[in-house]
Amino acid sequence: NAYDNYYLAFPYLKLIKEGKVGTKELDEKVSNILRLIFRTSMNPHKPFGSLGSPEHGQAGRKIAEEGIVLLQNNNNVLPIDLNKAKKIAVIGENAIKMMTVGGGSSSLKVKYEISPLDGLKARAGSQAEIVYARGYVGDPTGEYNGVKTGQNLKDDRSEDELLAEALQVAKDADYVIFFGGLNKSEGQDCEGSDRISLGLPYAQDRVIRELAQINKNLIFVNISGNAVAMPWVNEVPAIVQGWFLGSEAGTALASVLIGDINPSGKLPFTFPVKLDDVGAHKLGEYPGNKEELVTKHQGDTINETYHEGIFVGYRWADKEKIKPLFPFGHGLSYTTFTYSKPAADKKTMTADDTISFTVNIKNTGTYEGQEIVQLYISDKKSSLPRPLKELKAFQKVKLAPGEEKTVTLTIDKKALSFFDDARHEWVAEPGKFEAMIGSSSRNIKGTIVFELK
Repeated sequence: NAYDNYYLAFPYLKLIKEGKVGTKELDEKVSNILRLIFRTSMNPHKPFGSLGSPEHGQAGRKIAEEGIVLLQNNNNVLPIDLNKAKKIAVIGENAIKMMTVGGGSSSLKVKYEISPLDGLKARAGSQAEIVYARGYVGDPTGEYNGVKTGQNLKDDRSEDELLAEALQVAKDADYVIFFGGLNKSEGQDCEGSDRISLGLPYAQDRVIRELAQINKNLIFVNISGNAVAMPWVNEVPAIVQGWFLGSEAGTALASVLIGDINPSGKLPFTFPVKLDDVGAHKLGEYPGNKEELVTKHQGDTINETYHEGIFVGYRWADKEKIKPLFPFGHGLSYTTFTYSKPAADKKTMTADDTISFTVNIKNTGTYEGQEIVQLYISDKKSSLPRPLKELKAFQKVKLAPGEEKTVTLTIDKKALSFFDDARHEWVAEPGKFEAMIGSSSRNIKGTIVFELK
């Protein structure tokens, strides 16, 4: 019912009924909606009820599967072998908590949502026993803007009691999967309020470290839309970035963890080791300078000034020579890939020209897999400060075991340009550039020097 109170809902209807306004704005908005419908879905053969269909669910599942990122896989703990796994321990509130509700504008009213625990149970079937323990209690509520999950996750047990149960369940399991991270509650992955820290909430670090001590096959699945600190990174063999994957979250995660799908996602941002490794924090004034704001309501406003300029994310880490926890573009696979020495179709290009770079990628492992080849450009000499390298092109390629394909990445002058704020235009300065091809911003496989005339 929160939507009813928006200005153009009941308040607007009241003004219309009172004769204080006409329907000019309403007519315009209805016209906009109808115009979009006519342009995009005016199909006389489109069956009724074809929104939110099973086909949409499967599309969501495929997108989720391709987006999951394998961050770490020491000793090849993943994928889980159901032929050998008699007992799998699942720990953590995020294994059962609905994540489509909450977070601000990312909150959804979905037809269904499959939890990670239910997804694993459905996939394992009778092949393995799945045993669950809560591990930690985060936010037991499930309501946002009038939308309710219907879940009751209330649990009054102490931190010690929850930990003891988790350890008991995990000690004789063949695999332990800890579903943790953040949720979409205030102070976490939610607009309108900052996170309290980079670290995991609800004492999860303690649970993870204790689990790592008693079971060598521990897998941490980070359910979040954000980076988190991982002080135990060297103690946990397998780490998966699980995001907020929507209705088919549990199905998609199970298919990757058990190996039906080979993970192929790459990180779209940098995971720092600590907050001080982030330019905004290092150079900023968080929590900002407080100034009094006097309006019809009196209160405070917080001014936060950002000083890092264009050096955000991997650009800042490169500039300051900071080793990230996991770099931009990083993502592992259950198979292995080799890169040939890259080649270019020319050594010099003009402003009206393009240049293409090719590299051969070979699947040298035993699983079919997908690799995302990334092209970074470095300007060797510039009149204004520029990052050491910038992502300018990428391509995803699927390869069967032993298969080899050629990947071609083409750029033009735009990829070499920067914005000159004094001239107020994009500028591509003649000179030498370096093309770097790799599997992440920190795993460069080969470089080529070329020149812009």
